[in-house]
Amino acid sequence: MNYFESVFSAFDSIKQNKLRSSLTLLSVAIGVFAIFGSGTLVRSIDDTVENKLNELGENTFLVKRTPSVQMGRHSWRKYRSRPRIRYPQVEQLQTMISQEASISAFQSQEAQIIKSRYIDSDPDITVAGVDGNYFWNYDESVAKGRVINSSDVGFRKNVAVVGLDIVRKLFPSQAMGEMIRIGSQQYEIVGILEEKGAVLGKSQDNKVLIPISSFLKYNSSWWSSLDITVKAKNQESLSDLVDETIGALRSIRNVKPWEDNNFEIETNESISEQFASLTVYLQVFGWLVGMFSLIAAGIGIANIMLVSIKERTKEIGVRVAVGAKRKWILQQFLVETLTICQIGGIIGILMGIATGFLFSSLFGMSMIIPVDLIIFSIIITTVLGTISGLYPSYKASKLNPIDALRYE
Repeated sequence: MNYFESVFSAFDSIKQNKLRSSLTLLSVAIGVFAIFGSGTLVRSIDDTVENKLNELGENTFLVKRTPSVQMGRHSWRKYRSRPRIRYPQVEQLQTMISQEASISAFQSQEAQIIKSRYIDSDPDITVAGVDGNYFWNYDESVAKGRVINSSDVGFRKNVAVVGLDIVRKLFPSQAMGEMIRIGSQQYEIVGILEEKGAVLGKSQDNKVLIPISSFLKYNSSWWSSLDITVKAKNQESLSDLVDETIGALRSIRNVKPWEDNNFEIETNESISEQFASLTVYLQVFGWLVGMFSLIAAGIGIANIMLVSIKERTKEIGVRVAVGAKRKWILQQFLVETLTICQIGGIIGILMGIATGFLFSSLFGMSMIIPVDLIIFSIIITTVLGTISGLYPSYKASKLNPIDALRYE
């Protein structure tokens, strides 16, 4: 038996029955795309989150009023009564921590309008209040000028460090030393941040940093809460620093011994786990859609092969009459079925890769092509083709050559 002939026969069958074959190939492609595409997207998100957490540093953790990721429809009820984290609490924490650590307070407000003497921005700017330790804790650095320091915070100076998007949008040439207006206050630009690009579709350069003291006076809302970053001197001291921070904050926030913490401690590991709990839903959804599509595709392929065998009954009779063995007939149609499935699978894989590139370019994510899922997709389409084509192929091999030759 010539296997290449069977493969070419499969291509001829697709050409002769374009609509029928296209629908079948589409079903297989959608199934593989759902499985492979969701896997690619999940791994790209995981890799992007991991890279951003690595930028924060392994020996840094966050203190927040509520978790970064909240699961469940009513989870907000659990956290809504928690008191806000205020700046005096951060100052108390700095005095109570005995270990060598860098403690920084941070609060931001999105969708703000920034005005320069040239033009007003769109309402898409993030304004953040920071202190002198922010740049060290968040691994931020300036390309020009200087960072915000403790003197700026202490004297509530109206100075600002801006991202490159702000420079490009508001200033035709030099931005250093220029004035910008945020609400009712004017700020002098004393630094320009190094470019960081976009993550998950959001630019990291479309922001303005001002002293936390100025932010809390002019920009903070009554419901807003500070975030705290704590950076240990090394990885070995991180665990002890977390425990000490929890104890200090429980005392500062008057948490009774029998009560749970009214704040969240988030390390790189805990944030990764939170994102993993979200991405697993995406992956499960993709697999369910993919498996249902492949089951439907398998039924469609079996029907197509039965129709194809019916149309080629006389051809089968001629082959058997001139000496073709029945196992050759079975193998021929089985190879044709496998070929159709593999074509659909390859289309699905290419669709998944294209979607991955699209999301990575649009949302600034890492592009991960999971080789194991490519192998799995090939295996699953092979299994699908074998199961779907086995009965039609067996039926073709059992045709009576005399009856087949008489068939019209």
